[in-house]
Amino acid sequence: MSEAWAARAIDLLAQRGETLAVMEGSTGGLLSHLLTQVPGASRVFLGGVVAYGNQLKEQVGVPGKVLKAFGAVSEEAALAMAEAAQRWAGASIGLAVTGIAGPTGGSAAKPVGLTYVAAVGRGISLCRGQTLLGDRGQIKYESAVMAIRLLLELAEREEER
Repeated sequence: MSEAWAARAIDLLAQRGETLAVMEGSTGGLLSHLLTQVPGASRVFLGGVVAYGNQLKEQVGVPGKVLKAFGAVSEEAALAMAEAAQRWAGASIGLAVTGIAGPTGGSAAKPVGLTYVAAVGRGISLCRGQTLLGDRGQIKYESAVMAIRLLLELAEREEER
């Protein structure tokens, strides 16, 4: 199903002449992989960066003050990552995913599986958070699918005025 959602999002963005860049943390490149599985993704997908550590997130444009105040796994960080990807690549749409894939790294406040995805572009900013269940591989996959679904939601919306 993720390939169908990705294909639909890419087709809609291509019809509008839009471009996409991604910044991934917890998915480690899986989101980019799933997007580029779609034939013709190059019409839209400019590329992405796997910014696993905070230092690289900052180097590609995520404000350090956001990471310090809210943590790398937060709604604020996900939105800042999407905006940074958009700026970094000169894309019309930025998409980001950040989370805790486990099996370690979680806490009571931020458990293993906590994931945030964000998409920005056309005057729209969307962010969703969810705690996903499963092993590391399942959480990474579901996180990438969650991001693709959010991209499709943005692609299906009209531009905000």
